[in-house]
Amino acid sequence: MKDLNDLQLKVLNLLKEDARRTPALLSTLLGESEDKIKNVVAQLEQEHVIVKYATVVNWSKIDDEKVTALIEVQITPERGRGFEGIAERIYLYPQVKSVYLMSGAYDLLVEVEGGNLREVANFVSEKLSPIDSVLSTKTNFILKKYKQDGIIFEDHQEDNRLMISP
Repeated sequence: MKDLNDLQLKVLNLLKEDARRTPALLSTLLGESEDKIKNVVAQLEQEHVIVKYATVVNWSKIDDEKVTALIEVQITPERGRGFEGIAERIYLYPQVKSVYLMSGAYDLLVEVEGGNLREVANFVSEKLSPIDSVLSTKTNFILKKYKQDGIIFEDHQEDNRLMISP
C-alpha cells in the first residue's frame, strides 16, 4: 500500500467529488501551480491510484434502462488461493460490474448489470451457479436507485429541520 502526501489526498478527494475538475481549477482550489497539479495527477494515474474517470448515469431518465442485481454468493475457498481465484473467475465476466469480499452471512457480493431480468437470471443460472466452489447464491434486484457514489438521483427538497443551538 502506498502512503500519500497531503496534496495527493486533496487532489484525489476533489477529483472523486467531480472528475471534470481541470488541473487549472484544482491549482486554484489548492493554491498550487498548475504544473505541480498535472504532475501529481500523472503520478497517481501511472501508479494506478487513479484507475478510471467515470460518469454516473441516471438510467431511469432514459428509455435504455438497465437491470442491476446484487448477488450474495457463498463459496468454498480454494486451497492455497482462498477467495482470489474464484473472485477472479467471476469478475472477468463482462456482465459483472463489481465484486466484493464480505464479512457476514455470505462471502462475495457481485454486482451484475443486464438488459433485462432474464439476462441477469441466465447469468446466475448458467455462469455463476455452476462454478464448483459456489455453494449458493441469493439474487437481489435493484428496484430504484436513490443515491449512488454520493450523487442523489431524485429531485430532493431542502432540509427543513430546525437548527439546534446551545
